[in-house]
Amino acid sequence: MGRLCESLPVILLLFALLLLHQSLSQGFEESESTRLVNEEVEINNAPEIHCSRERSRAAWQIIQDYLTPFVERERYQIPKNCRLHPDNDLYRDQEQHKIHVDVFEWKCGYCKKSFNDEKFLDKHFSTRHYNLLNMTDTKCLADLCGALHCDFVLSSKKPKSKCNPAAVAKNRHLCESVANSCFPVSQGPSASRLHEHFLRQFCDAHTCTGKDKPFPRGGKKKSGVFYLAISILTLMLLPLFYLLVFLYQREKRSGTQELRRIRKTGKKPKPS
Repeated sequence: MGRLCESLPVILLLFALLLLHQSLSQGFEESESTRLVNEEVEINNAPEIHCSRERSRAAWQIIQDYLTPFVERERYQIPKNCRLHPDNDLYRDQEQHKIHVDVFEWKCGYCKKSFNDEKFLDKHFSTRHYNLLNMTDTKCLADLCGALHCDFVLSSKKPKSKCNPAAVAKNRHLCESVANSCFPVSQGPSASRLHEHFLRQFCDAHTCTGKDKPFPRGGKKKSGVFYLAISILTLMLLPLFYLLVFLYQREKRSGTQELRRIRKTGKKPKPS
């Protein structure tokens, strides 16, 4: 009976811990199920947007690489009625709220939530922050992909499909209309030069002859890969450099100590 009384507090403590574990597990399951339900509701409530985020991003990158440097050189202000203007990009604000922390870490600039891939961040934007999209009078930048050669950039090679003259004519017409609205020649020398540049850079390649390639005048210098390689090489060689310095200093120190020892042993005792 005495042993039972002694072990009773331990039994009660174990029973209390078991009840606490069950309640915590149940609460976690309920919160997790609630979170999943809320995410499902948000996904169902998210409006269906007929605008490709990937192609819009490709079109924006093409503009930045092959047009913006020339526009900045001319100090030209693109009018807001131009479809290339940043305000006419449906996803521009969301793209600006992407934080690329590391190779495998992307962070949402709105809520600071982290993801290991950009595509998951895109999905997060579509389900959690769709209400921040400005869909009033905002056009889809991906609609200009035909004029801007998005497929040429995304595939990084010449398409194998046969040339469709009707599609080529449509894209060329779209390209020329963009040039006319964004760089009207009546707006002065800068607009006139940029109008000519846009025709040569983008519109001339819309042909079935295959002679003209997109972006013949080049674009932004991409030095990021070079600097990345230099940085990696420096990080690899830096420890080796410090190791050689350390070994040299140690060898020099040991040589000095050995020389002192030889000098001491070589000295003759003074005659008394």
